[in-house]
Amino acid sequence: MPNKKERPPVPERLPAPVVDAHTHLDACGAVDAAGVAEIVDRAAAAGVTRVVTVADDLASARWVTEASTWDSRVFAAVAIHPTRTKDFSDTERSEVERLARADRVVAVGETGLDYYWDYAPHDAQQEAFRWHIDLAKRVRKPLMIHDRDAHEDILRILAEEGAPEQVVFHCFSGDADFARRCVDAGYVLSFAGTVTFKNARALQDAARLVPSEQFLVETDAPFLTPHPFRGRANEPYCTAYTVRYLAELRQQPVQEIATAACRNAERVFQLPSVTTS
Repeated sequence: MPNKKERPPVPERLPAPVVDAHTHLDACGAVDAAGVAEIVDRAAAAGVTRVVTVADDLASARWVTEASTWDSRVFAAVAIHPTRTKDFSDTERSEVERLARADRVVAVGETGLDYYWDYAPHDAQQEAFRWHIDLAKRVRKPLMIHDRDAHEDILRILAEEGAPEQVVFHCFSGDADFARRCVDAGYVLSFAGTVTFKNARALQDAARLVPSEQFLVETDAPFLTPHPFRGRANEPYCTAYTVRYLAELRQQPVQEIATAACRNAERVFQLPSVTTS
């Protein structure tokens, strides 16, 4: 029986580079520049050449912003996670906005709604979500959404507030109908290892229909390790497993999926283009 703490093997390098659109390098164990380099070196060996490391509280927001300056392959996203919005002070808002304006912070996230956990009242989450939407528009950066059991309220609030130019549904969790509604609204759907799970038929149906210009790939590492390594430690290099699964699911060449995902990440996050793997 495999050791649950053991990382999956680093897979064969993808035929084209991709971006891990959502990971948590601090939660993966990185504490300094050397630790970050070690993780992104492993990712690069699998063809995952850049990562967006994402904050979920103020301390993490400070860390990811700093970490993005340690390695040219690392970018950041900052926000207060919806489960942490019970007491979202003006001081925190001011600090998040300051960090969101940093050059290598490429998105406001992850923000949104989480009705699975009860750490923060729904009204507090919704108020914080509205504030983050406004922030994304003011700093002119994409909005990275956490949506757990809150599909209808997410879409309602986006419509009421007016969505930023770019909206990313991180770790998309809806079915085909919800995916169509998001796609029709112009939103981008980011697929994590969950799409590879055997019990994820509805999510797989959603992944089949998303246009090639409206999807990203991510790990949400250290969580949600792709099948057949579910339950083991996840890292950005595991994006390659999800890319290959999506290629099989969508009946497209691996290179085509990788190229589309990379091109979309460059457009959404305004990253410099790369033309070689």
